[in-house]
Amino acid sequence: MKPSLKLDISDLNTISSLAKAVLDFAGDMKIFLFDAPMGAGKTTLIKEICIQLGSGDHFSSPTYSIINEYTYPGGKIYHFDLYRLKSQEELLDLGIEEHLGFGNYCFFEWPELVEELIDGKYLKIEISVIENNRYLHASHI
Repeated sequence: MKPSLKLDISDLNTISSLAKAVLDFAGDMKIFLFDAPMGAGKTTLIKEICIQLGSGDHFSSPTYSIINEYTYPGGKIYHFDLYRLKSQEELLDLGIEEHLGFGNYCFFEWPELVEELIDGKYLKIEISVIENNRYLHASHI
């Protein structure tokens, strides 16, 4: 059985400790796939994970730019929002294979197109919303 982590992430006052728990659970994995409905908190959680990694950059959703690049003391973080992409060809045109191969942190929102392109281990994070409460389930894949 693969390791998994389950957290109630409804209280934004605990977002720092939740992000730390996700990083601790990830171990040396640097590719994170965030699967959640619109408005579930993917970008908020990614921002806090970046802060926990030591980044002091300005964070925003890459909805229009598709990729945001941040720095942290250990290197670079790439935050992808693949919502508007329609095909793997569009993803490949962005140079996704290079991003995946550099060993930097890569955080993917709307990861359906990229999942089968990942050669190696990654962390899949699913956020569900039930009656205004949010729950995170993370698994090593």
